[in-house]
Amino acid sequence: MIRNLFFVARIAAAWFGVFVLLALVASALPGLQRLDQGPLFMLAILVSIYAASKAFSHLRRVRLIAGHVDATTRANRQRRQIEVPFEVEETFELLTAAIRELPRVQDVESARDSLQVRAKVQRSDQAWMLNLQSADPNSWKYSLALNQIQATVDSGADGSRITLICEPEVGAWSDWFCVDQGTNLENAEALARAIARRMAERRRGERAEAARTATEKELAVAKLSLLHAQVEPHFLYNTLASAQYLTRHDPPRADEMLGHLIEFLRRSLPRTEDALSTLGDELERSRAYLEILKLRMGARLQTQIDVPEELRTLPLPPMILQTLAENAIKHGLEPKPGGGTVWIRARSNETGVAITVADDGMGLNSINSGSGIGLSNVRERLRLVYGERAQLSIVANFPSGVAATIVVPAASGEEPARV
Repeated sequence: MIRNLFFVARIAAAWFGVFVLLALVASALPGLQRLDQGPLFMLAILVSIYAASKAFSHLRRVRLIAGHVDATTRANRQRRQIEVPFEVEETFELLTAAIRELPRVQDVESARDSLQVRAKVQRSDQAWMLNLQSADPNSWKYSLALNQIQATVDSGADGSRITLICEPEVGAWSDWFCVDQGTNLENAEALARAIARRMAERRRGERAEAARTATEKELAVAKLSLLHAQVEPHFLYNTLASAQYLTRHDPPRADEMLGHLIEFLRRSLPRTEDALSTLGDELERSRAYLEILKLRMGARLQTQIDVPEELRTLPLPPMILQTLAENAIKHGLEPKPGGGTVWIRARSNETGVAITVADDGMGLNSINSGSGIGLSNVRERLRLVYGERAQLSIVANFPSGVAATIVVPAASGEEPARV
């Protein structure tokens, strides 16, 4: 309270001192010494009372805005430092937008290279002020009082820092005689709130994006699990039925078939929910599957596998290679009277790793057009795991049959999405 009273007294004393100085100057000038100083003294008293009332009004408005009055809040010139957890460029854009949205703002100037923003704001109390900026008295004039904003963005420890200065347009000498009615405090608080709101909106957007990404991942995992479950179960039933028959008629072959079935099932055990398989594991699973089919089909099925050792660690979604092998058998070789051969080949190229499963069976026709459920399953699973970075192509094999090729990113490149 005492400091507030001193603040009011200082404003009144400054104006009274001006009139005292005028009286002293007048008494020292020839021809003005006999003038009555009484009217000048009364004018000094009235002006001082008016200035004191404006100072009291300023303190009251500061209390309404800030909730308290101290040396910082009652000052005409306000300074703020705001830490922002964003990059400098993004903070500069945020600051510029916040300043442009202030009421009664005008003449906004932004310098991206120096990361500075300047603006003028018309005072909310519609005060008038004598403009004394020029040294030429002929250019002095009354106009609506303006405040000015100067803001600078600097790099911080964990992002960036905004230095904000809100002050009257006139020089610092005016603080001895004039008050801004809390308008610069209002501007500083408004900008701090606007920046905080925009930071909160950004955080909410990031949380919403993270939640959306997590939901999409959960949906992708569920869809992949569903697609995985769509693998035809008849293979297992047919293999067990064949093993049961061979047990009675050809025990050595039955034993061999059961050994391949065990290897196939071992390779098919569920993994952790987000784990990919490898090309090596998928190759062994497909090899076990093809060996079982060779026992069932006899000489009608031949296989050739050509996969370099260094590619066997390539991450690969489970069951994709086997699905292509099943498709080659079911649609290519089983309908062909003489059977044929299935080739599995992998090579590195500039776009990734190309894995081809080819056959010399019936080829593409109205029944086998390359758009069946199995191939649709493969396409969808590649999309869910790799997005646009993987592809599946189906072409005719020469001189007969079909070649299915998938291209996936190399292991040394960007990691595939976890499934």
